[in-house]
Amino acid sequence: MDLVLHLADDYLLDKVWARLLPVNDHLVQPSYASLSTSANFTSIVYLQQSAWARDYIPRQIISLSVITLLGIHFLYFLFAWLSYKFIFNHEMMRHPRFLENQVKQEIQCSLRAFPAMTLLTLPWFQAEVMGYSKLYDNVEDYGWAYFALSVPFFLLFTDYGIYWVHRLLHHPNIYKTFHKPHHKWIIPTPFASHAFHPVDGYLQSVPYHLFIFIFPLHRWLYLGLFVFVNFWSILIHDSDMVTGHALEKVINGPAHHTLHHLYFTVNYGQYFTWADRVGGSYRQPESSLDPMLEIKKKS
Repeated sequence: MDLVLHLADDYLLDKVWARLLPVNDHLVQPSYASLSTSANFTSIVYLQQSAWARDYIPRQIISLSVITLLGIHFLYFLFAWLSYKFIFNHEMMRHPRFLENQVKQEIQCSLRAFPAMTLLTLPWFQAEVMGYSKLYDNVEDYGWAYFALSVPFFLLFTDYGIYWVHRLLHHPNIYKTFHKPHHKWIIPTPFASHAFHPVDGYLQSVPYHLFIFIFPLHRWLYLGLFVFVNFWSILIHDSDMVTGHALEKVINGPAHHTLHHLYFTVNYGQYFTWADRVGGSYRQPESSLDPMLEIKKKS
C-alpha cells in the first residue's frame, strides 16, 4: 500500500491536500513540479504544498482510508461483474436454495462490510507506509530466483494461514456471530465473495499482511499478488462444479469451494488442497455432487 499511496500523492493527493490545507498564504509558491528522491521512492514535489506533509500520520491515515475504500469497491465490482457476466452459470439461480433477491443481498452485505474491514486493516497499511515491512524495490537485492520463488511461497504461506483461520471461524463459539453471515449464501454468486461479517473478512486477510512483515517481497510483486488474491476470492464463488481436470486434486478451485458452501465443514483452503488433506477436511469434487443436478431434477 505504500507504493499505491506514493503514486497517489505524486499524481493527485499532493495537489488535493495543498488545496484543502495549504501552508501559510505568504509562503505559497506558484505550483510547479520538481523531483525529490527519498529512501524508497523518487517523488514529484509540488512547490505549492500542504500544511500536512506526506509523512504526517493523520494525512496518511485519511489518504489510506480513501484509497482502500475506493480500491476495494473498484476491484470487487470489476471482477465480480466480469465473473458474473461471463463465467457464472445463471441457471444456478433456479436452485431451490438460491435466495430471493440474493445478488442484491450479497452486494448490500459486501458494501456494509467494506468500511469496517478498511478500519481494521489500516494499522497494517500504516505500518507498511512507515517502513516496518520487508518490502523491497530492487530485484537484485535478493536475486531473480528469490523473486520467482516468493510467489509460490507467498501462496503456500497464506493458504495455510487462511486454512486455520477459516477452520477457527467454524468453531461453534465463533461461527454464529462471525462466519454464519457468509454461509447464508448456499449457492453463491461472485458477488458473495466479499459478503461476510467484517471481522470474518479481516481475519482471513491477516496472513496476506503478516507475510510482508516476516519475509522480503518485491513491492510491485506484492501489489500484483494483492490484486490476484481479490480476483481468486471472487472466482471461487461462481458455484462452478467442473470436475475431472488435471489439477483438481492440487488446486482448491471453484468446485471445491462450492462444496464448502453446500456442506460447510469441508475444503477450508484458499488455493491448494494439501492443508485440507493433512487436516482431514478434504472432499473431492464429483459430478454427482453438482448442485445443478437438483435444478434439473426440479425441472
